[in-house]
Amino acid sequence: MKAIWNGAVIAQSDDTVVVEGNHYFPADSVRAEYLRPSQTRSTCPWKGEASYHSLSVDGQENPDAAWFYPTPRDAARQIQGRVAFWKGVQVTAD
Repeated sequence: MKAIWNGAVIAQSDDTVVVEGNHYFPADSVRAEYLRPSQTRSTCPWKGEASYHSLSVDGQENPDAAWFYPTPRDAARQIQGRVAFWKGVQVTAD
């Protein structure tokens, strides 16, 4: 699977976990040079508290387009150490 935004491959992996229709990529498959820290947080009743990254590619910003669960609840432990995308990030099979 690949996560692509603004013409750049943000993440690529054969090992994604699909939860609620979202592909969660291993953190080490995400190109850190495109990530910017975000203070945004949200809470899911069964996954726990999510943290976000904004994307920055070729001078374009996509606020809070990547999210992860630093310490997911037990029901969501399969997404520990993984990152998912939205807000126009295209996730496709290779």
